[in-house]
Amino acid sequence: MSRFMLQWMITSQDEGQLIREFLKQHEISKAALTDIKFKGGKIAVNDEEVTVRYPLKKGDVLKILFPQEEPSEGVKGENIPLSIVYEDEYVLVINKPAGMNSIPSREHPNGSLANGIVGHYKKIGLQATAHIVTRLDRDTSGLVLVAKARHVHYLLSKLQKEVGVKRTYQALVAGHFNQENGTIIAPIARKSSSIIEREVNPLGQYACTHYHVLRTFPSMTHIELRLETGRTHQIRVHMAHIGHPLLGDDLYGGCISTIRRQALHCCRISFHHPVLKKTMEFAVKLPEDMSNLIVANS
Repeated sequence: MSRFMLQWMITSQDEGQLIREFLKQHEISKAALTDIKFKGGKIAVNDEEVTVRYPLKKGDVLKILFPQEEPSEGVKGENIPLSIVYEDEYVLVINKPAGMNSIPSREHPNGSLANGIVGHYKKIGLQATAHIVTRLDRDTSGLVLVAKARHVHYLLSKLQKEVGVKRTYQALVAGHFNQENGTIIAPIARKSSSIIEREVNPLGQYACTHYHVLRTFPSMTHIELRLETGRTHQIRVHMAHIGHPLLGDDLYGGCISTIRRQALHCCRISFHHPVLKKTMEFAVKLPEDMSNLIVANS
């Protein structure tokens, strides 16, 4: 089974640096270095094992072999067809269908996206767990970003906190809007009477959602949304808060007569690739249930 590895050709710019300093510049954490040292990883220059005190020379080939990852005990690999939009050595972008958990739960211990990812890794000879960077609710469809190694997950999670991972959603909501564009800034907290439901609460965490009206229909509106924060159920809570609950979202007051799940889809994702060092963007169309609802109301 293959393991995660990073490699650099040393230039004159980095000549004389200790490996420890070089790796710090490349955001290899102290925790990662500890794992490499004590859990079966390896640091090599020109295929010879060295320590972090080695002074680099121009032309050296530095390789970092990370320890073997073990899949989480609660996530067994399953042969689940995945709609993979993009894959390289470091990341996966998957179009998740509605009705699939991102990770297993007590109610749904099998059939999650994480189970399918671990199953996919087995097929390609990669031993790793499912590092899902951008989770979606069970009944929300669309693009999900996955890291194929713990270190890449660390880099992408750090990037996400700096708003370097951007997601755009489309939704079908009740009612009509007075303006084409708007921003909702309202703190979100867990509802005291529920372990699942969230609410706008002045004691909650800061949350910001931008929306843009795409098209208005007699009984609903098709909107696009961008998030500045990633609170649990953020779009669902914010839209219900301003009187436009998502169609199909029975948890937050949405009408369930026309669609059987919240009409919410992550249609676009962009991020700065932490290893390839370039901006990447992916987009997918609306799923059939949302498209059919638009056609029926046209």
